[in-house]
Amino acid sequence: MSSTATQPHYGIVVPVKPPAFAKSRLVGLGDAARRDLVVAFAADTVTAALASALVDLVLVVTDDVDLARGLAGLGAEVIPDGTTDDLNASLQQGAAELHRRRPDLRIGAVCADLPALRPEELTRALTAAADVGQSFVADSDGAGTTALVAVSPEVFMPQFGAGSRAVHLSGGATEIDLADIPTMRRDVDTPTDLVAALELGVGTRTSLVTTGLRL
Repeated sequence: MSSTATQPHYGIVVPVKPPAFAKSRLVGLGDAARRDLVVAFAADTVTAALASALVDLVLVVTDDVDLARGLAGLGAEVIPDGTTDDLNASLQQGAAELHRRRPDLRIGAVCADLPALRPEELTRALTAAADVGQSFVADSDGAGTTALVAVSPEVFMPQFGAGSRAVHLSGGATEIDLADIPTMRRDVDTPTDLVAALELGVGTRTSLVTTGLRL
């Protein structure tokens, strides 16, 4: 029997803003590149999440039809976003639908801008999550949050945004503070972030899009 057989399994919600306006701080790379990077980040994040030994379902929340079709082709389930301008509300919506489809799974949320994410690091983080309440992974700057998991939808209370690490801690969430999950912490908002992700090693889609970019 595999070591993951007795571990709780998860459904992961991945909210993705439409490429038309997402990742505005990457516009200096060119608007077409910015749009392509949004799609590539999401594809590589979803691919990695689906490959984690503890993830049974990935549910993408997005209003972009083409993006939805592409991510569904990777194996994700997709629903439209009822609250495009409110990330935390989108996550709550996704969590409710995920629980309706798979009530046996714990709830998780992962940002869609983790192009270097490795499945084994996500598995490590999920294995280390607390058996009560919520647990989260902070970003590489130590201020934000890249992933949040909960034992049930009733205690899933995402507070993503500026200073979210402190907000999650003050709400009683447990920090998953492992040294060996750098790709889970490396979200990408700026060209500097992208360079750092490339140094870790990004997924296939992001690698293709960044070929030829001047960073």
